[in-house]
Amino acid sequence: MTDGPRDDALHDGPGARHDDPADGWFGESVAVGYDDDRGPEFAPEVIARTVDVLGDLAGDGPALELAVGTGRIAAPLARRGVPVHGIELSRAMAARVADKPGGDGVRVTIGDMTTTRVPGESSLVYLVFNTINNLTAQDAQVACFVNAAAHLRPGGRFVVEVGVPALRRMPPGQDTVPFGIEVAGDGGYVGFDRYDTVTQRFTSNHVTVSGGAGRFRSIPFRYVWPAELDLMARIAGMRLEHRWAGWDRSPFTPESTSHVSVWDKPGS
Repeated sequence: MTDGPRDDALHDGPGARHDDPADGWFGESVAVGYDDDRGPEFAPEVIARTVDVLGDLAGDGPALELAVGTGRIAAPLARRGVPVHGIELSRAMAARVADKPGGDGVRVTIGDMTTTRVPGESSLVYLVFNTINNLTAQDAQVACFVNAAAHLRPGGRFVVEVGVPALRRMPPGQDTVPFGIEVAGDGGYVGFDRYDTVTQRFTSNHVTVSGGAGRFRSIPFRYVWPAELDLMARIAGMRLEHRWAGWDRSPFTPESTSHVSVWDKPGS
């Protein structure tokens, strides 16, 4: 499972793609354009900084990426010389890993990141770009931590990159937070998150209009607080080592909108 949208075409033209239900929210219609995303996480300098941090944390050991997706991070990490194995639910996403420079060095196992096991122990297991939120139940998120810990050798580390819930931006009585508006010619884009503060579930919604045709994309998430993640780590036998505001290792503060957290598995 990988962070990204589900495509629900309002107008299915002659070239419409039909997804395999086994790929979940990330079928061919998403995978084909996933790496064309203009988000900051796809910027070469951001990828390089991310890979530098993960490479340092992996040390001389192998790494495992949960929800490896199209190999946005795994391929350059493997190119750096770190042996990388990936777990990915979507065959459509995983099929694109080998096409990237370094991607032929990434082994991919198709499966769910909460239960799928791969052989051996890793010095680093990581989960980037809000993907922990793709697990829409707390039990599933806990299971992900337990699975990560089971893959780590003593002294190994588990890394999660995820946003801080944007509830401070909502006045009383509101359940929706817009995060993007673009207008260009006869088209445009609107993005908004809709929150349920009782269940901690939310949907990320995207409306795109181009050439007179509209497209709506929506995906369910479950947001999770930093302290809640720390408790999940304790349940899995890990402890917090670092929490940064981003891959630049800047301090995490009350104003931070995301964090990169590192938990370690104590040595024997």
